[in-house]
Amino acid sequence: MDWINAVLQGVLLGGQYALLACGLSLIFGVMRIVNLAHGVLAVASAYLAYWLVQQTGMPAFLTIVIVIPVLAAVGYAIQRGLFNPALRHGELSPLLVSFGLAVIGANLLQEIFTADSRKISIGDLSTASVELGGLRLGAFSLLTLVVAVAVIVGLQLYLSHTRIGRAMRATKDDPEAATLMGIDERHMYALATAIAIGTVALAGVFLGMSTQFSPTYGDLVLIFAFEAVIIGGLGSLWGTLLGGLVLGVAQTVGAQIDPAYGVLAGHLVFLVVLLFRPQGLLSKAVVA
Repeated sequence: MDWINAVLQGVLLGGQYALLACGLSLIFGVMRIVNLAHGVLAVASAYLAYWLVQQTGMPAFLTIVIVIPVLAAVGYAIQRGLFNPALRHGELSPLLVSFGLAVIGANLLQEIFTADSRKISIGDLSTASVELGGLRLGAFSLLTLVVAVAVIVGLQLYLSHTRIGRAMRATKDDPEAATLMGIDERHMYALATAIAIGTVALAGVFLGMSTQFSPTYGDLVLIFAFEAVIIGGLGSLWGTLLGGLVLGVAQTVGAQIDPAYGVLAGHLVFLVVLLFRPQGLLSKAVVA
C-alpha cells in the first residue's frame, strides 16, 4: 500500500511539474528558445498574487484573473523588446538575454520582498483530502493535476484549431513563407511568449499556494521544469505532461526508499533519459 501511495503522490506532484513546464515547452516548440527566466517569472507571479492577497484582501484564486494578464503582457513586451532583436544574432543570444533577466529578476524580488519565505494562504483547502481506496490524496494537489491537464489540452487545441495557433505553427515551420502569406513573424512570436508566460503565471500562483517560496526559489523551479520538458521531449506538450508525471513519480518513489533520495532519484531519471533517449520519451513535437 505504501508503494501505491508513493506512485499516486508522484502523479499528483507530476501535475505541478507539468503545469510549471508547459510554458517552457511552448516557447521552445514555437521559437526554439530555452527561457532561463522561466523560474523567476513563476516566482514573480506568486509574489504578485501574495501581494494582492495581503494588500486588498482578495481571495487567493481570484488573483489569477489579474496575475495572468499582467504576466502575459510582460511576456509580450519581453519578446518584442528583447528576444526578437536577440534572435537576429543567433539562437544563443536569447538564451543569454533570458539568463540576464533571471539574474536581474531574482535580485529585484529580493530587494522588494526581502529574502524571507512567503506562502499564499488558501485556508482549509491546503489540508483537505480525498479518500481513494484507503489512501488519502490532497485535494489541492488533485486540483493542480486537473488544471495542468486542462491547460495542456487547451494549448494543444488552440495551436491546432485556431487561426492564430496555425499561424504560430506556420511561422515556426517556415518563417519566410509565413511572412509572404502576410503573417507578422515578430507579432506571432510575441503572442506565443505571452501565452507561455501566462501559463507560467498560473503555475506560479498554484506554486505559491502549495509551498513556501523565496526570491531564489526560481532556480529550483527552472531545474524541475527543464527536466520535465527534456524527459518528455522538447517542444511536445503531451511529452511535457508525461515528463512531469515521470519526474514526480521518480521523486516520490525515491523518497519512499529513503527520504534523502527523493530529488536525487528524479535527477537520475533525467540523466538516464538524456543518455539513452535524448530526444525525449515523446520525441515527435506536438507544437509543430
